[in-house]
Amino acid sequence: MITWNEFEAVEIRVGTIIQVEGFPKARKPAYQLLIDFGPEIGEKRSSAQITALYTKEELVGKQVIAVTNFPPRQIANFFSEVLVTGFADEQGNIVLSQPERIVPNGTRLI
Repeated sequence: MITWNEFEAVEIRVGTIIQVEGFPKARKPAYQLLIDFGPEIGEKRSSAQITALYTKEELVGKQVIAVTNFPPRQIANFFSEVLVTGFADEQGNIVLSQPERIVPNGTRLI
């Protein structure tokens, strides 16, 4: 069990994917994402292993939920600044977690 204060320390926010690139240097198939988290946080980069269920084209404009206050993590030659969240389906493919309706970029989970 965690405390409420520990939960509040995790910044989970919504952002819109504005750019998607392939990531051939990643060990597992992945995309490099550029996500807009609004004026307070700005644009952040993330590596996401979501190539099995999503094309680059369909990801642009999609809102996603991400943890925004982890330290950057180097993956090959790329620094991932946020952790995009999702759930594994029966085959282990990642299904992105998304808000049910459009909300302003940068909105924090409460």
